[in-house]
Amino acid sequence: MSSKNKKNKEIEVEVLEAEDKLADDTIEEDDQDDFIDLDELEKASQIEIIQDLLPAVAAGKDLVPTKNKSTEPLYQYIQEISRYKLLSQEEEKELVAKLHETGDIDVAKKLVMANLRLVVKIALEYKSAYKNVMDLIQEGNMGLMKAVSKYNPEKGAKLSYYASWWIKSYILKFILDNFRLIKIGTTAEQKKLFYNLMREKERLMSQGIEPEVKLISENLGVSQKSVREMNLRLSSKGSEVSIDTPIGDNQSGGTGTLSDLLESDEQDIEAALAHQQGLKLLEDNLENFVKDLKPRDQEIFKKRLLSEVPPSLQSIADDYGVSRERIRQIEARLLDKLKVYMSEFIR
Repeated sequence: MSSKNKKNKEIEVEVLEAEDKLADDTIEEDDQDDFIDLDELEKASQIEIIQDLLPAVAAGKDLVPTKNKSTEPLYQYIQEISRYKLLSQEEEKELVAKLHETGDIDVAKKLVMANLRLVVKIALEYKSAYKNVMDLIQEGNMGLMKAVSKYNPEKGAKLSYYASWWIKSYILKFILDNFRLIKIGTTAEQKKLFYNLMREKERLMSQGIEPEVKLISENLGVSQKSVREMNLRLSSKGSEVSIDTPIGDNQSGGTGTLSDLLESDEQDIEAALAHQQGLKLLEDNLENFVKDLKPRDQEIFKKRLLSEVPPSLQSIADDYGVSRERIRQIEARLLDKLKVYMSEFIR
């Protein structure tokens, strides 16, 4: 194995180990090894980068195609982040060194803002799996901030390569969390495919091999029918998913990270999928559950947890004049409440 491949492999292992920690319920801060205060960084960065840079758009206009592109949230956001210049290799190196030495939040923000385009690129790769790209971008931004806080240039990888792992992990976890009430399948084959289909395609293509249905089914130990069905579920118009292109500076060929990310949280995922299956079988009980909610909670529940194309958290927050984080908390509380309610019917 060449020294370059060995170094990339070490980085990959390190990130995968870090992602195991990421699987905790609310993606809590890991340990005291971070060289800057993550609470301060994430608080400042989330407010100043995600909210201030994301153009204010009237509620209900999430990614709705219009003749005037300037009114679309995604277009406006891309225009906004284009104002921030990319860093040269030398500039990035200097900022990273300064961040290690001082823990200066302003330095961290410069590194984050210079890489916002990378988040958009990765988020767009997953638009077939989750149609509200703005939500994916916001989650990816959180992953980018995490990457900046943990990045160690001595490992030999560029920041963009290292950050792509964290961005992808946050986005994938968000997609899975929001698929709990959307049909992703509940059989062992379907769950295995949801976790591994994209990474297997990337692995094959990185070796110059066409990711044919038969080959994927053999490699993953699932039926060809299941592969075809999942391909359709994860595509926008019945076409192949467009995430086979290597992400970021994918120097080592790259692999997906979702199954690794969720490895330590398998029981929780099983429980969530069991509730999804129970929900499908007990639709009348779901209706009764919704009726007992407060009017505001009913609306949030229907928009965020029952819709296949949910409006963004920010859009709903604007409707009620509260923060995006407050809506996220309400959504999490409603999902927990639903789990308790439905568990009484499936014991």
